[in-house]
Amino acid sequence: MKISKKVKLSIALIFTILTLLISSVLYNSWSLDPVAWLPPPMPELEGILAENKLLSTTERIDLNGWFGPEDIAVDNQGNLYCGVHISKTDFTDGRVLKIDASGKVSVFCNSGSWVTGLHFDSNQNLIACDLERGLISINQNGKIKTLASEDENGNKFLIPNDVDIAKDGIIYFTNTSSKVNFSNKHIWKLLMEAKPDGGLYSYNPKTERVKTLIDETYFGNGVAVSQNDDFVLMVDLAKYRIVRYWLKGVKKGTKDIFLDNLPGFPNGISRRLDGSFWLGFSTKRDKSLDEIHPKPLVKKIVYGLPSFLQPKAVPFGMLMHLSNNGEIIKTYYDTTGEFVSEATSVEEHNGYLYLGGDISGHISKYKLEK
Repeated sequence: MKISKKVKLSIALIFTILTLLISSVLYNSWSLDPVAWLPPPMPELEGILAENKLLSTTERIDLNGWFGPEDIAVDNQGNLYCGVHISKTDFTDGRVLKIDASGKVSVFCNSGSWVTGLHFDSNQNLIACDLERGLISINQNGKIKTLASEDENGNKFLIPNDVDIAKDGIIYFTNTSSKVNFSNKHIWKLLMEAKPDGGLYSYNPKTERVKTLIDETYFGNGVAVSQNDDFVLMVDLAKYRIVRYWLKGVKKGTKDIFLDNLPGFPNGISRRLDGSFWLGFSTKRDKSLDEIHPKPLVKKIVYGLPSFLQPKAVPFGMLMHLSNNGEIIKTYYDTTGEFVSEATSVEEHNGYLYLGGDISGHISKYKLEK
């Protein structure tokens, strides 16, 4: 039986596509160097973790076409500030926006890059994490000054993430990686490799010196200083936990686990006036990702697959109220992702929670119960 020329061409085309696909998978797999990690069993969403619809009353503050209010800060006049980028997938350019009490959105600062963590110091300078510059200070006129772009050992702050400030003016901040720059591909790489990188740092504005407090963190993210400045919390996103670093007392200079085995990817953390904390989550945990973490070879193969075949973060709103001892007081959900698709940060102001998001085109506004 003769095979037609058209069939031959089709077979050749299929073979070429398969060859290219296999080559791409092998190439991408080769670029990943993962380690085996056995996550703790995923907690059941019951008891204090039981799902609810509390976040279904959340409103939205539109950002006029900008995306990614990863963190939110409030000045002494009650205006909101956030860093944004130009589209859901393009993080190469950015601004710092200001939202006044009437909801009017304006550009406070043309940062030219995505600014993530934000916190005002006692002089109303906006201390922030800038993906291009590192730790920066923005004055009230929007002028940027770089405070630190590397640690005391010369390791670059390639993904500076979040920041908080103690009463004595010492700035505490995280850097997710000193090996790769920010991109969706690199974030996925850091999660899949499950290797320590980056850290928790302090910056003294008087001496202008950086000090490494915790070296080699696992996707170090949100930061919050305790009410009495006796410890600072840091979110280890890739390990589903919060680490505590002691600043005072007999444990000064040591670290321990504040809260472990969380049901999602913890992101931003902030302190309330009463000393308790708000914790926001990017999304819930992915069972398939947990299952492949102990298997480096499988992780390499999955990483090499086209993006549409890899695990995806689903829209899932979740945040927690935590005591200053690490106990979960209350959990808030939007399991549909319709009202709150992510909560990368939680900022409380005048009876409302303002929730951020890495790719959201808005800030979520939730009214607290009295």
